[in-house]
Amino acid sequence: SALYVLPPGFVESSCRSRIFWMKLNKLLLQGKFFQLEINDPYAGPVLLDEKLASRCGYVLSEDMWGNPVFRASVLGCHVANEADELFSLTVNIKISSFSSMRAAVTYTYPMYCSYSSWASREIVCEENYMEVSVKTDVPAVSNDYTVAWMSALPETQNVAYQLWQLMFVSPSGRKRIMVSDAAKLGYSFNNTLSRVYLRAPYHSNESHVSVVSGVNMNMVTSTSMYRQRWLLLLIDTTVSCPVDGISFTDTTLTWTVPSVIPTLVVQESTFLSKNILMGVDDQVIVHPEEKNYLLEHNETHIRITIPIGAEGGKLKSSISGGVYGVIYSIDLFLEHTWTDADWQTTKYTVIKSITTPFMPQIPTVINNTLPEERLFNVAFGHFLSDVSLVAIAIGNVPFTLREAQHQGFKIYETLFSNRTKGFILEVSFDDPYVLKEYVNRNETKYTLLVNYTMSVGPEMTLYYHSAEVECVIADIELPEAVGYCDEENLYLAIPTFGLHQYWNLYLHNKLLNRHVALTNGYLAVTNSTHLILQIPLFAVGVIYEEVSFQKIKARFDVALRKVRTMETLQMFSVSCSFNSSAFIICHPDGTIMISAQMKTVPAIDMSKTKLRDSSCKPREYNEGHAFFKFHVTTCGTSVRFEGDHIIYENEISYEKETLPGQSIPTITRDPDYRLTVLCYYRAKETLVLGAFASDPSTSPPFGSGTMVPRSNIAVYRRIRQALNVVSRVSKDESFVEFYEPNMAILKRPVEPVFLEVELKDESPSIELYLENCWVTRSLDFNSTPRWNITVDG
Repeated sequence: SALYVLPPGFVESSCRSRIFWMKLNKLLLQGKFFQLEINDPYAGPVLLDEKLASRCGYVLSEDMWGNPVFRASVLGCHVANEADELFSLTVNIKISSFSSMRAAVTYTYPMYCSYSSWASREIVCEENYMEVSVKTDVPAVSNDYTVAWMSALPETQNVAYQLWQLMFVSPSGRKRIMVSDAAKLGYSFNNTLSRVYLRAPYHSNESHVSVVSGVNMNMVTSTSMYRQRWLLLLIDTTVSCPVDGISFTDTTLTWTVPSVIPTLVVQESTFLSKNILMGVDDQVIVHPEEKNYLLEHNETHIRITIPIGAEGGKLKSSISGGVYGVIYSIDLFLEHTWTDADWQTTKYTVIKSITTPFMPQIPTVINNTLPEERLFNVAFGHFLSDVSLVAIAIGNVPFTLREAQHQGFKIYETLFSNRTKGFILEVSFDDPYVLKEYVNRNETKYTLLVNYTMSVGPEMTLYYHSAEVECVIADIELPEAVGYCDEENLYLAIPTFGLHQYWNLYLHNKLLNRHVALTNGYLAVTNSTHLILQIPLFAVGVIYEEVSFQKIKARFDVALRKVRTMETLQMFSVSCSFNSSAFIICHPDGTIMISAQMKTVPAIDMSKTKLRDSSCKPREYNEGHAFFKFHVTTCGTSVRFEGDHIIYENEISYEKETLPGQSIPTITRDPDYRLTVLCYYRAKETLVLGAFASDPSTSPPFGSGTMVPRSNIAVYRRIRQALNVVSRVSKDESFVEFYEPNMAILKRPVEPVFLEVELKDESPSIELYLENCWVTRSLDFNSTPRWNITVDG
């Protein structure tokens, strides 16, 4: 494949802490495959793989943004070394559109590193290898160990001239191997002009782990042996690197490295820490506190604390088990320089890539609804910039973002102070997809059901979240009725807005519809704004508040009730006084009032008119009128049943006077006068109407009580005869379903009580009259307070 010139911005490289550092721009690799080759000046290109990487001192990984990163030790394989001061390494970057790498484009990239300030001993702890390099002009085995190593001398006698051998000491014992065999185990050992180095993979057979100040350290204890004619050189090439030491809280990550590592510092009393540096990626952070990083150290630990989300690292959105959360990654390094009696200077470098576990961040729905503007305003957040809104469902109806905008929903992004973002949705209360419910007296509850579909992270995982936002506002005006009268009718004009949608009109306990109006003789007319009810003075349902000679004060009531709950919200009343010379009024409680007009020639004496019981005289009268008021159980009133009606009948009469003491009939001009009076009651409605509270204003707001018939003993006291009387309360006017005995019944003052009292005695001489019915709080008849249901029945 041909060689090409690198596109600008494709590669960044540096040399930091004697490590080649190279980063590729992932944007220029999108949809492509790539390979790295190490270009050996003598052997040609060598393909980079994992096994080669740890042995040769290379690392190939990605940074948290997904950019490929390559690092190499200046002591790595295929690096050209000039006098241990100038190092160069050439990398081939191969890019292809195919996974097989055919038709690849190859870019050649040379890197240079100058490094002369070598410490006596330098240790690098990379992600996949440990490396120690030592100056060869210092005998580096301490006195304490000399005796032990001298016992190995007989073995070293066999070492071939100018050949190195490695002696490993592990818990399982000693192992002495040739350098060529060590390479097969994954080690790399070599010497340069002035240094010897050993590179070891983590967790080899010759390594072991020990705990130092709470941190697990991976350790390879080794001595490199070199024999010249008159000299056996033993060099301590022990290396030890941390394998953990990372801890997390909800807000921070902490990386801990031991200050003193016993196998590397034999005489701890002579240990002196000289310098500690921290860095992010390949950059040293001179003032960590400026970035809110914390670098602390004491006799035992060096500790770096980074706030989660801090600059230099990356927060990434993620989904785990259907839950939204974030993951934070940062690439750190630590450089610790110390001196001790055995080594002039040790420079200890650790490179660590840290990623937090998944941290759930349940998004919140913030309700900023503006009731006065009739607009739902819902903010949904907080999300990182790698999250986008892809679809939305309102009231379970799905919309793409374009369809949602077309429907009139407003959707836009908003930025929050902590570098997160949210999505704002605006929907009008009057939108057809908003649920509306009439509540309380005059309020509407608007409910917005939202289902969000989000695309999360570079993987574009779909995430779903549903929310329900409610707003109750008083936006319904309760209607106000206007009442007026003419000479013969009462009128109610009621606004039609909301009728049958929110509320209905009720006459007592009956829904006031066209059929009921027609049956009762009302006239109902609707115009564009109002329903006008015309109620004749003597129609069913008119309440006669005051009836006197030639004057009637009449009232008509209609209740405004909620459609669903039947709760009474308003009573519409019209009340007028009428002049009327002739009328008969049959009251629900059985009182009859008659204003009779007597047009006779010649006129008769009104004071002498009477009912069947001659003791029942007119209450008021004048020349042409008489006014009677009596109860259906008095004044000789008779009763008969016709179909489902009860008919009460009486008669107003005037009988001619005959002069006393004269036996001969006398002719007078006085006429005989008879006027039959009939009152019709529907059998059911007698019971219904007779059970209304007589004076709602003095009744409690509502009461609950249990109706029980009087015990036989109480009855016996009064009439000396046990009667079988049963009373029941019906659930409605049909008298089909009844409440159970002793069951609490909840009623409001204006609601009727449907009471049935039955005499089960079959004796023909016994009649049932209901005198008083009342409700008390206990079974004791004399308990107070008591609320009357019927009086003088």
